[in-house]
Amino acid sequence: MLDPLSRIMQLLPVACLCLLSCSAVADGNGSEVTRVVVKEDGDALLPCSLSTEQNIQSELFDWKKDGRNVFLYDAADEYNSGRSGQDVQFKGRVFHFQDQLKHGNASIIIRNTRVEDSGDYTCAFPRLQGHVFHIKLVVGAAPKPSITTLEETNDREVLQCEVHGAFPKPTVEWKDSAGNILPAEDTQVSERGGRFYITVNTTVTKTGRYRCVATQETIHHQIYSETSVTINGASSKPNIVTLGSTDDGVSLQCLVEGASPKPLLQWKDSAGNILPAKEPQFTERGGSYDVILQTTVTKTGWYRCVATQEEISHQIQTETYVPVNE
Repeated sequence: MLDPLSRIMQLLPVACLCLLSCSAVADGNGSEVTRVVVKEDGDALLPCSLSTEQNIQSELFDWKKDGRNVFLYDAADEYNSGRSGQDVQFKGRVFHFQDQLKHGNASIIIRNTRVEDSGDYTCAFPRLQGHVFHIKLVVGAAPKPSITTLEETNDREVLQCEVHGAFPKPTVEWKDSAGNILPAEDTQVSERGGRFYITVNTTVTKTGRYRCVATQETIHHQIYSETSVTINGASSKPNIVTLGSTDDGVSLQCLVEGASPKPLLQWKDSAGNILPAKEPQFTERGGSYDVILQTTVTKTGWYRCVATQEEISHQIQTETYVPVNE
């Protein structure tokens, strides 16, 4: 047998598409509370259902939020048909399902939800003793982070991320392209009208893509913005080419273009050992360097070309797998 919430979801498939989540939990008094989570400006379905065999077209059911009148139906006399008394917050935004009343369904849908709609709702049948349903609505505001470059020098950039008007309070983090969390600097958090305004700065010293991620675990929501940073003169990712195989092994070439200051190129094996290599070939163009470094490997394995620029604390590498016929 389906529980009341499942019956409603089955009867109202279209309305349920607006939900981020919907679950039943017990409150501190042992009563069952249905928790509904939606995104701001979406539509929220608040479930309230008796037996599917019970016709409530001639019954009275009353929806309230923190004592305020949300929706009332009394034998076809209801707020949307001219009845007075509805709280101004909900006027023109709350509707029931007329064709489902014959199946005992007194659910409502709140259109264009707002953060202030969040709270505890009850659905009561005053003429049917003991029939009171409890619903907790959470309306989440999840704006996309805004990224600004505050300071830019030859060896670093200071990035700022701003999240304005979020609810519930998000966790805001800076991450690099590998997903590593970067140190946060000068974090500022303020609250206005129940919404949170958060600013987080970080300093990056390497060329790459960085993202600011805002996570709201309570509404299972995550959103981010991404930016590309080029540290002036930082070495680009090395390009590896296999030159060919000989009786002595496989010849590999590493190329780095447009680097400044001049980078140190090294070939390394999977254990981090530096491999013997030919003399590097340098070409200078307007203060930037193209560098070629060749080596020969004699064993099957992973090998990497590493470009290091100590002056700007920058290091970048490319890895390749080489099969060798031994």
